[in-house]
Amino acid sequence: MLNDPVLISERFHLRLALRCLDQMREGAGRIADFGVDALASESLGRMRSERISQLTVNGQAPPFFGRTDRDPDPTHPAGEVFHIGRRHVRDEVGDPVVIDWRAPIARPFYRATSTDRQGVRLRRRFGFADGTLTSFEDEHLDLGEALGLNSDLLRREIERPRVGPMRDIVATIQPDQDELVRANLDTSLCIQGAPGTGKTAVGLHRAAFLLYTYPERLRRSGVLVVGPNSAFLRYISQVLPALGENGIQQTTVEELAARAPVRRTDAIEAAILKGDVRMAAILRRAVSSHIAKPAEDVVVLLGTKRYRIQVERCRRYVDDARRALASGELRWNGARERLRHLIAQDVRRQREASGGAPSDAETAKVARCAQVKAFVDAVWPAIDPRALLIRVFTEPDFARRCGADLLTAAELELLAWDAAPRGPRNAKFSVADSVLLDELAGLITGTEQYVHVVVDEAQDLSAMQCRVIARRCPLGSVTVLGDLAQATTPWATGSWPVTLGHLNQSSAAVKPLTVGYRVPAEVLTVANRLLPHIAPEVPAASSVRSGEAALTYSGDLIAAVRRCLEMEGSVAVIVPDIRLAQVIATLASAGMTASTLESDTTNASESASARESDKPDTLGSASSEIALETDRLQSAMAKRLTVVAATTAKGLEFDSVVLLEPAEIVAGEPDRISGLRRLYVAWTRAVSRLAVVHTCPLPAELTG
Repeated sequence: MLNDPVLISERFHLRLALRCLDQMREGAGRIADFGVDALASESLGRMRSERISQLTVNGQAPPFFGRTDRDPDPTHPAGEVFHIGRRHVRDEVGDPVVIDWRAPIARPFYRATSTDRQGVRLRRRFGFADGTLTSFEDEHLDLGEALGLNSDLLRREIERPRVGPMRDIVATIQPDQDELVRANLDTSLCIQGAPGTGKTAVGLHRAAFLLYTYPERLRRSGVLVVGPNSAFLRYISQVLPALGENGIQQTTVEELAARAPVRRTDAIEAAILKGDVRMAAILRRAVSSHIAKPAEDVVVLLGTKRYRIQVERCRRYVDDARRALASGELRWNGARERLRHLIAQDVRRQREASGGAPSDAETAKVARCAQVKAFVDAVWPAIDPRALLIRVFTEPDFARRCGADLLTAAELELLAWDAAPRGPRNAKFSVADSVLLDELAGLITGTEQYVHVVVDEAQDLSAMQCRVIARRCPLGSVTVLGDLAQATTPWATGSWPVTLGHLNQSSAAVKPLTVGYRVPAEVLTVANRLLPHIAPEVPAASSVRSGEAALTYSGDLIAAVRRCLEMEGSVAVIVPDIRLAQVIATLASAGMTASTLESDTTNASESASARESDKPDTLGSASSEIALETDRLQSAMAKRLTVVAATTAKGLEFDSVVLLEPAEIVAGEPDRISGLRRLYVAWTRAVSRLAVVHTCPLPAELTG
């Protein structure tokens, strides 16, 4: 195989692609900024840096992974050949050496079949080892060959062990996934994806596709990615950069809505109520309650002249601002500015009627004068979101005026604080309060906006959390990713149509992904037993993969972890939250160094090793080398072995998973259904093997 002429030819093309990439990178570094001003120079420098970063070669990601040979045509009698890779590569004269996977001409690599060849007569996949091209696999579509998932190289890439962050899947995108990835920018999608179907990867690759296809509409900060927690964001952080897309904001709802320090923890009932969409109406009324009816004329003094705006006209101006606020045309502060402008324009018309010709600058000065400012402050005062929310929580009469017809007396009492703080800076707000503060900020000042938003694990969002996202994409499109069977928050809506409605995307199509490419069939078969209890409307998932010993049961944690560490790839021990520290200590006592999601590559034992290394070496160089080697092995193990609390496992995947005491994971949630959903999540994190360790009986729903 090593002397195969095809392999030799393809290796030559690989060297050519690498050489061209070097030349492109060197060319990007030579972008000159002579003769431009400082601002333009800074912009060019940023563009230069971004371009070089995009062209940086990843040793584990060769320039191309596939190839298509097209049918002959009059222009190309021999048929065109395209190598498909993560980014476009061209030679010195500008001819393509590698085609970006997102380009329209690359689509048949993912979509072509023997019955719908789309102009492709041959599809070739490549196998690499440490950046070296080692194998290839051909499908002669014109001869009726179509391997699909029977492709050895395709399955090998899907099953390749991994340690560290999530990888891109450009080499293994399947037709059902590709259809979603290449949906146009104006299309909003909701992808209901079973575990292992690649919904997260589809969402991220769709973001990369949109950035490539619509560069003019999606400039810097045009796309926002929202994940469930910081551990998840760290896990997916390298996918878009690996595809050549840097600078995309990736955040959580909590970070988007961080309007005040979080110093309070709500009771579950209060958190559920604060996530209810009725709170939006209450807050809207709280804001509107500050509008006052003008009671007298406004008199503006300009030099020695007085200009009177009669109270009837003032009321019309306030009504105009009120309508603009109610329709969403203006935010509260924008309406304040409109009022200033309307009064100033009234004065301008009076001056023009008396023969004057006031300039725009003079009219703007009138809008800022003391009399206009006093009028606006009286009928449309400035509002501090924190102070207003405190009023809702601490002034019972005000809360009843805003929401007595929407909330029961018991619910209003649930919102009430025991005592008012000395001021907004002293208030102790909760995470749910931050979402309400963001709602108020959206009404008062508005928020940053994006053209497209990708929302992962969206099944866990409350109505008010959905509104945080909707405010940031009022006119754009969304890619909503999730699995109703994995909804584990008590405030979750439980329905995609409801969630999409709160996101202002009711017309979005719900697209199911039910074929799993990552989780073994043996694991999914058992997990599917939970679906009738946790999400009856969700179809059971299937898997294209199975494996010997993919699912095992035992009562010995240490033995199970050691067996998994004998295999390639990452290993996670998923545990009930209350057992996290205990399990880390148990593993350490058995000589196994593990990291946690909060400390990805270090832990207490490594810190202890670092402290010990500061002591004088009294054992000789040989002992020092042994100690250094021990530290190195422990560090390597920590990168492979992670202890994960069940509540933070969502969205992550590992080659091997040791799942400790499923019954305790279920019991750790407020109710049975939430517990079974948490177990469903934990059960489906394994890519190759799941080892269940338990001494308590398994939940009956799992064994039934």
